[in-house]
Amino acid sequence: MGDIKYITKVEGLGSFGDYSPVSVSGDIVAVAGQFGTDGIEPDVQVRGSFESVGKALAAAGLGFEDVFQFRTYLVGRETIPTFMKVRKEVFAEIYPSGEYPPNTLLIVAGLVEPQFVVEIEALARIPK
Repeated sequence: MGDIKYITKVEGLGSFGDYSPVSVSGDIVAVAGQFGTDGIEPDVQVRGSFESVGKALAAAGLGFEDVFQFRTYLVGRETIPTFMKVRKEVFAEIYPSGEYPPNTLLIVAGLVEPQFVVEIEALARIPK
């Protein structure tokens, strides 16, 4: 499989423990769950989470066009409508073709910090 490279620091991303926000193995890039840390409102957190994923991808030389899967964690079902609305707006910007990667959506009891209600992780592939 080859060596694994860990990108341990990404400009503009917060750190919530001892882990690397990005790892690269062969042509696969894993982006750890990202938060929107600029506000407590769910819509601001959703948009900020996607912005943080974008920063993590950029640290590996990639963009959203290289993502082949998202996984989203939401605190409480009441967050779903806001997530869906904001994701639709964000996806219209980052995926103008209207073709979107798969997204697994999980409802959880809580995240690493109590103020967070959304966390998004991504898997991407380095183009040949």
